[in-house]
Amino acid sequence: MADFPIVPSETAMLFFDTLNRYLHPEDSKRQDAINASGVILRMMQMNRACRQAGIAIFYAQADHRPDGRDWGRIVIDRGIGGEEGPRYAPPTVGVAGSHGVDIVPELAPEPGDYVVKKHRWSTFHQTHLDLSLRTAGINTIMIAGGAIDIGIASTVYSARDHDYSVIVLRDICTGDADLLDLFMNRVFPKMARVQTVNQAISLFKR
Repeated sequence: MADFPIVPSETAMLFFDTLNRYLHPEDSKRQDAINASGVILRMMQMNRACRQAGIAIFYAQADHRPDGRDWGRIVIDRGIGGEEGPRYAPPTVGVAGSHGVDIVPELAPEPGDYVVKKHRWSTFHQTHLDLSLRTAGINTIMIAGGAIDIGIASTVYSARDHDYSVIVLRDICTGDADLLDLFMNRVFPKMARVQTVNQAISLFKR
């Protein structure tokens, strides 16, 4: 079986929605759980390793109008909070310019990084992501962040349909444990590689 090394000059690291509202929530119990999981520390480890290897860093950042007029009125059966019954999907809370949508300071962008302002779940949808990847000569995307069943899944499907090789970094993706296991074990392996941070770093071509 081929080893398939990760070639830094042809690879991008995409941090998806690594934002204050998700990784530094106002709820202290949620913050304690995030801290205990070690996910931010592993994200920082990956960020450092990618920069040292010369891998391009991309960030997907929610970007919406405060009045919600850029959000489609689609009908769904269940709200993100678990509310049951047909309803309009509520406007996003990812308002442009708010503290909640700032990238967490632990992963702060540096000069030369790419910040992709996204307007839907997929980072590819009507953004410059594909153009920026192709002009940089990138054919492989590593992805991390959350939520696994929403923005991560949507972006991975889109990446596959744009003919990119994808590596989903299992231990720095966030979401409900049962959904994470489902996607990592059953869904993503059909269209991507699923690796831990340490596994991916070990494949960096020196």
